[in-house]
Amino acid sequence: QLLPILRRKTTRTISGVTVVAVMTQPYPCPQPEPCAYCPGGPTVGSPQSYTGYEPAAMRGSQNNFDPYLQVKSRINQLTAIGHKVDKIELIVMGGTFPATPSEYQTWFIQRSLDAITDKTSASLTEAKANAEVSPIRNVGITVETRPDWAKQPHIDGMLNMGVTRIELGVQNPDDEIYRLVGRSHTVTDVIEATRIAKDVGLKIVYHLMPGMPGSNPQKDKEAFKRIFTDSDFKPDMIKIYPCLAIAGTKAYEWYKQGTYFPYSTDQAAQVIANVKQVLPKWVRVMRVQRDIPAHLILAGVKKSDLRELAQKKLKEQLGHCNCIRCREVGHRLQVDRITPDLEKIKILTEKYESSAGTEIFISAEDPENDVLLGYLRLRIPSTKAHRPEIITDASAIVRELHVYGPLVPVGKYSSTAWQHKGYGKELLTKAEQITHLDFGLKKLLVISALGTRRYYMRLGYERDGVYVSKRLT
Repeated sequence: QLLPILRRKTTRTISGVTVVAVMTQPYPCPQPEPCAYCPGGPTVGSPQSYTGYEPAAMRGSQNNFDPYLQVKSRINQLTAIGHKVDKIELIVMGGTFPATPSEYQTWFIQRSLDAITDKTSASLTEAKANAEVSPIRNVGITVETRPDWAKQPHIDGMLNMGVTRIELGVQNPDDEIYRLVGRSHTVTDVIEATRIAKDVGLKIVYHLMPGMPGSNPQKDKEAFKRIFTDSDFKPDMIKIYPCLAIAGTKAYEWYKQGTYFPYSTDQAAQVIANVKQVLPKWVRVMRVQRDIPAHLILAGVKKSDLRELAQKKLKEQLGHCNCIRCREVGHRLQVDRITPDLEKIKILTEKYESSAGTEIFISAEDPENDVLLGYLRLRIPSTKAHRPEIITDASAIVRELHVYGPLVPVGKYSSTAWQHKGYGKELLTKAEQITHLDFGLKKLLVISALGTRRYYMRLGYERDGVYVSKRLT
C-alpha cells in the first residue's frame, strides 16, 4: 500500500514496461562530416549527436560505456526509487548503431542481455536463449540509425540481434533541407528504409526536428502533415526535437553570423501543437525535446516543459491530440483522472495504406471515455518484402502487441491494472481472424521480443526463423 506513495517518477513504468537506455562508446559519424546541428563525437569524448551531458550519456561515461554496467546501474536506480523492474525495453543510443563494427554490435547486445538475465553467456545466441526464460524479461530492443544505414543488409543484421524497433533520423523529409545541413542522404532513403523495416515487422520511430535551417513554421506544418498522410511515411511513433544552436556546430556559427535563428520556446510550442492536431490514433508521441542542459543551448528552446506548453496551446485553441500517449489508460488516470468503464471496452480496427502495404490498427478501447487499454499493429507486407519467413508462404505479420497500464510482473495478477486481463489474447485472436478471413492468408508471423516468445508459444505459435508463427485454419 505504501509503495505507490513512495515511488518516484511514476511515469517510468506507467506504460507497462521499464525503459533502460544504454549508450554506445563514441564512434565517428558514418559520413565525412556531421550534420550542421549535430553536437558531440569522439573528438569531445561523447557519442555522435549527444553532448555528453544527457542523463543516459552521463551514465554511459560513468560506466566507461560498458553495456553490462550501464544496464545493471539503471536497474538498480529504478529499483531504488520503487519501480518493479520485470519487463525491460532496451534502448541502444549513441548514433547510428549499424555503422559501428559488427563485432561491437554483437558484443554490445550480448552484454546488455547478460545484465538483464544476470547470466554470463558465451555467445549472442546463448544470451538470447537466456533472455527467453529470465525472471526479468526483455520485451524489446531499439536501436538508432540513419535512413541510409537501414537498408536490407542492415535490417537483417538487426533482426538477428533481436531488435524489434528502430529510430530513424528523418528530421524533415525535404531534400533541399538535407542538402543545406549536410545530411548526405535523400528522402528516397527515408521512404525505402521505412518500407523495408515495416515489411520485416519492425516498429518505426521518426526523429522529427522542427526549426531546421532552411525551414520555417509553415514549412514544418506542411512537412509534418505530409508524414502522416503520405503512405510512403506514416511512422508508428515520433520523437520531436526542435533544432538548437549548440557550441561546436555549424548551426551555432550560422546563428552568430545572423543567417540562422532557432525557434523560440513559444514558436516551438506552437509548431508542436500544430503537429499534435493532425496526429492519427495509431501514432504515439514518445518524447518532446532532448535532455540537453540549458547552459549548453546557446540559442533555441531552453525550457524543459515544452510538451506541457504545447499541450496548453492546443487546449487554448480548442484542439485535441489523438495520439496513443494522450489516450493510454495510465496517462488518462494520472493526468486526466479518467477511469475506463470495463463494461464498455470494445475491440476497434482502423485500416490504412502504408509503405506499399496495408496496416490494420486493432485496439481495445473505452470509446466513450477515450481511453486506450491496448493495441496491435497488423501488417500485410508489400510485394517487395524480402524475408523468406514472409514470402515462402504469403503471410501477415504482427509488428506490435502492447497492453497498457502500470507494469504487472510476469506471472502475476493485479486487480487494479490492465495487463494480464486477457486483452492481449483478444487482440491477437482478432488479428488472426482478419488475416485469414479478410485477406485469405494462412500464416501469421509475430516479431516477438526475446522475453515474450514463450507467451506466443502458449497460444500455438512456433519458432519460424527470427519470428514465431502460426498456421491459420
